[in-house]
Amino acid sequence: MKNLDVLIQRCCDGKKMKVAVACPHGLDTLEAACRAKRENIVDPVLVGDPDVISKIALENELELDGIEIVEASDDRSASEISVKMVSSGSADLLMKGLVKTATLLKAVLNKEWGLRTGSLLSHLLLFEAPILGDKVMGISDGGMNMYPDLGAKVKIIENAVECFHKLGEENPKIAVLAAVETVNPDMPCTIDAASLSQMNRRGQITGCVIDGPFALDNAISTEAAAIKKINSSVAGNADMLLVPDIEAGNMLAKVVLYIARNRAAGVVLGARSPIVMTSRFDTMEVKLLSIALGAVLAKEQ
Repeated sequence: MKNLDVLIQRCCDGKKMKVAVACPHGLDTLEAACRAKRENIVDPVLVGDPDVISKIALENELELDGIEIVEASDDRSASEISVKMVSSGSADLLMKGLVKTATLLKAVLNKEWGLRTGSLLSHLLLFEAPILGDKVMGISDGGMNMYPDLGAKVKIIENAVECFHKLGEENPKIAVLAAVETVNPDMPCTIDAASLSQMNRRGQITGCVIDGPFALDNAISTEAAAIKKINSSVAGNADMLLVPDIEAGNMLAKVVLYIARNRAAGVVLGARSPIVMTSRFDTMEVKLLSIALGAVLAKEQ
């Protein structure tokens, strides 16, 4: 993909997905849901306090006609109702509104009616990188797994690769990031990077090309890779950046969103359906594009 507008175009083709929005009590989330309805991206179902939702809509001239509102007494109830809608098939995907992540995930992971699959949940942020030549890149995992070990990193890659395949990228290039581009026994993430690369070469991880360790510049710049004499098809051409831990991923994502001001979309992968999980500080556009990303992935379930 060259840009994220492709996601919106794909949402408008074929069956329209239904998104259950838990606690749409923030302006950006509610505005994104209303715009998604207006532009035929998805059919939102707003699960929360009808009075709060109506007040926000009235104060900001948002159109709620044709949008279903399901009353919930509190955040926990809203999360449970929303998750049950998805698990029962009455909605296709879930979106987090103004509710604590822990509250929503508790419902998602419920053993009886939740969205568990036995796989690891991981967050993938897709962002436009025009400075790198009009392409869409990914970052994972900056939102779910704090300090993933080698096994968790394998699952994070597998979740992301499945997503890239659904978006039409048959063989995404995964750059495993570290502070340096050489294996250093004193830096465990470089050892993980080398292990993941070898596992990919031996066919233990398929559907992608993995290499690393890479410093960030070597992963995204062919010039930087050439200066360091790195011979790799991934160097300078990465489609996704696998970060070593949540701290690196969170900081990198915030640079992308708040300093570089890139357009972006984020979802949680590994559940029975995509979960649109954005920050309360993300813009309406990021939330709208995230809804579109989740809807496209839900179509391909």
